[in-house]
Amino acid sequence: MPGPRRFTELERSVTGISPRTLTQRLRALQDDGLIERVAYAESPPRVEYKLTPMGRELIPIIEMMRAYGQRWLCPREEREPARARRNSPGSRPTAP
Repeated sequence: MPGPRRFTELERSVTGISPRTLTQRLRALQDDGLIERVAYAESPPRVEYKLTPMGRELIPIIEMMRAYGQRWLCPREEREPARARRNSPGSRPTAP
């Protein structure tokens, strides 16, 4: 989240989450001090969300977690056949 984002921008950037759930998550992040919500008295009303200093400190950690996930969790289809062979009946346990 490089700069202030409007709700619709955030909604478009994530998949598989309902607007209601996104609102709940944003409120929780705000309550935890990770994001700031700025409401402008305009017509129509405009609301923007931005990271707080504490939220920005999490960026390197999140990037490391993303890299880990891409390395170890994304190619699941490549790992699943091996896992299925290990767990198939009659297979011998292997040393870790």
